[in-house]
Amino acid sequence: MRITLAVDTETGDRAGATDDLYDWLRQDPQLLSLVRRESPVGVPAGAMGAWSEVLTLVLAPGGPTAAVGAAVVVWLQNRRGNQTVTINQPDGTQVVVSSEKVRGLTAEGASELAQQVAEALRQRPATDGTEDRAGQGD
Repeated sequence: MRITLAVDTETGDRAGATDDLYDWLRQDPQLLSLVRRESPVGVPAGAMGAWSEVLTLVLAPGGPTAAVGAAVVVWLQNRRGNQTVTINQPDGTQVVVSSEKVRGLTAEGASELAQQVAEALRQRPATDGTEDRAGQGD
């Protein structure tokens, strides 16, 4: 499964924030060989403005979704200002995490959020057309 991560920031320094997230993800041995930088072909659905760069991870089935969730949550907790990371899945599903919502979390709360992000990344749409749309912002 190929997912992309795009960073938006209130300062407008998306490239700098994306570079920081890229470096952060590469510190995790499980993600080091999976993360790549690339220029987006188009703007992600629902995005406001142009996105300068995205990060791509190619995860095998059952891959390190927990590591991705934890890395994103902890990175956002340690950022100044407001940033948002949008994780786009191949089926168009988006998982959006904002520093405004994670900065004040306890260690337990951050762990729970990281697990929720990982679970959202593991979910597959139903093949019978009754796709679970919970948490997708409908």
